[in-house]
Amino acid sequence: QAPIKATCEDLSCKTGFPEDVHSAVVSRSVHGGQPLLNVRFRSCDGNKKIHFGSSEPEDFRVGEDGVVYAERSFQLSAEPTEFVVSAQDKETQQEWQMRVKLTPEPAFTGASEKDQRKIEEIIFPWQQYKHSSPLKRQKRDWVIPPINLPENSKGPFPQELVRIRSDRDKSLSLRYSVTGPGADQPPTGIFIINPISGQLSVTKPLDREQIASFHLRAHAVDVNGNQVENPIDIVINVIDMNDNRPEFLHQVWNGTVPEGSKPGTYVMTVTAIDADDPNAQNGMLRYRILSQAPSSPSPNMFTINNETGDIITVAAGLDREKVQQYTLIIQATDMEGNPTYGLSNTATAVIAVTDVNDNPPEFTAMTFYGEVPENRVDVIVANLTVTDKDQPHTPAWNAMYRMTGGDPTGRFTILTDPNSNDGLVTVVKPIDFETNRMFVLTVAAENQVPLAKGIQHPPQSTATVSITVIDVNESPYFVPNPKLVRQEEGLMAGSMLTTFTAQDPDRYMQQTSLRYSKLSDPANWLKIDPVNGQITTTAVLDRESIYVQNNMYNATFLASDNGIPPMSGTGTLQIYLLDINDNAPQVHPKEATTCETLQPNAINITAVDPDIDPNAGPFAFELPDTPASIKRNWTIVRISGDHAQLSLRIRFLEAGIYDVPIVITDSGNPHASSTSLLKVKVCQCDLNGDCTDVDRIVGAGLGTGAIIAILLCIIILLILVLMFVVWMKRRDKERQAKQLLIDPEDDVRDNILKYDEEGGGEEDQDYDLSQLQQPDTLEPDAIKPVGIRRLDERPIHAEPQYPVRSAAPHPGDIGDFINEGLKAADNDPTAPPYDSLLVFDYEGSGSTAGSLSSLNSSSSGGEQDYDYLNDWGPRFKKLADMYGGGDD
Repeated sequence: QAPIKATCEDLSCKTGFPEDVHSAVVSRSVHGGQPLLNVRFRSCDGNKKIHFGSSEPEDFRVGEDGVVYAERSFQLSAEPTEFVVSAQDKETQQEWQMRVKLTPEPAFTGASEKDQRKIEEIIFPWQQYKHSSPLKRQKRDWVIPPINLPENSKGPFPQELVRIRSDRDKSLSLRYSVTGPGADQPPTGIFIINPISGQLSVTKPLDREQIASFHLRAHAVDVNGNQVENPIDIVINVIDMNDNRPEFLHQVWNGTVPEGSKPGTYVMTVTAIDADDPNAQNGMLRYRILSQAPSSPSPNMFTINNETGDIITVAAGLDREKVQQYTLIIQATDMEGNPTYGLSNTATAVIAVTDVNDNPPEFTAMTFYGEVPENRVDVIVANLTVTDKDQPHTPAWNAMYRMTGGDPTGRFTILTDPNSNDGLVTVVKPIDFETNRMFVLTVAAENQVPLAKGIQHPPQSTATVSITVIDVNESPYFVPNPKLVRQEEGLMAGSMLTTFTAQDPDRYMQQTSLRYSKLSDPANWLKIDPVNGQITTTAVLDRESIYVQNNMYNATFLASDNGIPPMSGTGTLQIYLLDINDNAPQVHPKEATTCETLQPNAINITAVDPDIDPNAGPFAFELPDTPASIKRNWTIVRISGDHAQLSLRIRFLEAGIYDVPIVITDSGNPHASSTSLLKVKVCQCDLNGDCTDVDRIVGAGLGTGAIIAILLCIIILLILVLMFVVWMKRRDKERQAKQLLIDPEDDVRDNILKYDEEGGGEEDQDYDLSQLQQPDTLEPDAIKPVGIRRLDERPIHAEPQYPVRSAAPHPGDIGDFINEGLKAADNDPTAPPYDSLLVFDYEGSGSTAGSLSSLNSSSSGGEQDYDYLNDWGPRFKKLADMYGGGDD
């Protein structure tokens, strides 16, 4: 490093650059945006606006303050780099120029250079200008060329760098200091300055990979702390040393290349990084391939671009069927690949050879055979097997089959089994043995993707499939089906209707004639001859039947053969029934209501006829001659072909229900007529024509059917009530019987009941134990007054008289005996609840069991230690006091 001595020695003022050629020494590696030097321009008129420019604007830029910056990052060559810096007055357009020569700094030689170089001085810059007054200092900011220090220096430390001085130190006592990262800001203490002499030193080795440059600011103040100079910026660049090996981004790189690729095909790119300066030789990497495995068909199938790391093919012969994967060892070396001084590292590149369709599918046989029963569909009749050397389950291996001949009607298709790649010849349309007994198909096999360029399909990619059709017993079929017959209704039973026969498609089988039977005949009108298929009627055909829809009646018949197995077919006979005038018209509705006066009293009626045109309307309406009261009281007028209007002829008709006969005649040929009764309810009406005595009329007109329905509902309701009462009585009897017949397991006399409640002993309860021992031996003078008796004492009353049961009672009186005892107990004031001894039964004397008094521990009490009872808790405290207290 040769710092620039920034000083102004010429006191004369001349606008322009102070020199024609300015030389500066800078580091060999230049970074974009890095300040390189400061060009000095003197302006005698402080008001001039100067614009700086560069002759190499793509490489260098000059700021308004005269600082020269690098526009991009590059390496300086060994020869000096020259360019021109221009300054132009924006007002007068006057221009000044200065040539700048940049020389790369020489490499450091260690301690020997330190001995040779002399510590340079950096003097606070200043500039003078003339006025009427004496010379004055004009302070301005100058950029000092950067100081370059190598990283990883071995010292000794502190190592002196430069001396910072102000030319006013001769008249003033000054103090110097530096600020910024590395001085008074983290990381602190790397750079120090002697406050008296201004000597700037570094205290420890620097690491460019951590901090590549330091930007410090030097200050000069007097002893009172007053600033005497503007601060100056000092840039310290850390010069890179080759102290980092290249590192690959991945230790294993994976790539692919299609088989059969031509030389020069790009495969993949491997990348390594070096923490050293990438613009210096220390960080410039070079790649090369150390080894290739396997080495077939050539040991040099790939090469690598030594600068970019791109791997490409250099030899032909990549064949996945022979070598599926190559493994390359890649080496990256810095110092531009210098094997002597560069540092190296290695990584592995795994290159998989991907499959292309360079092997067509080939059939394993030239002819395949299969057979299929006739009339069967979705049946696999043959398996076509192929071989393909390409990678399984890829488009280059998956086979597709197509038929090139032998199936003009499209009765077969060929599907591909995704697992085995076999072709499955499948029937998709029924085949008739009587028409085709054998098929010979021509099949070609292809892949899902076309073959690679220059590869043709061999003859083995085509095969023949011979399929034999097996004759089976087929179902007979009716001709035609369905069969339509037009017939007038009213055909009498026993009449021959038509002949409905079937045909057997099996012309080459030995079997007897067909047999016919009826399968479906909803109205049971027909029968069929089992031999010749002649159909006759068994009942009169009626078009108005509920089984006829839209004049059509359908019946289904069955034809069966005696083949093995027997087969049958169905046929449908459709009878279109032609209408005849066999139904007379009827009035609708059957009931109507009118007022007892003339106005309003019109009743609209409609004639209905099950027949159809021309045997239906228009209809003729008239009243009969008898009885004479009909025409005297009523009149009828036709208002349309199907409708008429009935009204009163007289002014007033007494309220009531009247049956009015109406004669209706249709338009058939011959005519059909009928007399229909219309039940008319005559009632008193209001002004709106509504009946006001509807309840009376309705009550009077209640029909017989309605009365019967009401009576039936009442009877059913009474039966339900009676059944409920009987059920309740029976349930009460069953409940009483269950009380008498107690299950032995429920008998408490011979069972021990566990209540899960273990209270304390007698002494922790306020019981009168004498009552429990001898309840009947109380003395009269020991009886307490009533006012102070306990609740558990037996009350003093006369003993009740309980019924005495006979020695041999009849089973029927058990219930009466229990009920009498229950009543006596309810009326017994001395009965429980109270604590007393209850005797449930007396079991007699003379028990064979021994006395329980023999169970005692007096014989062994002295030999037992019962002190452990004290540890069992409060429930055993009484036992512990009784047995664990020693002699007491």
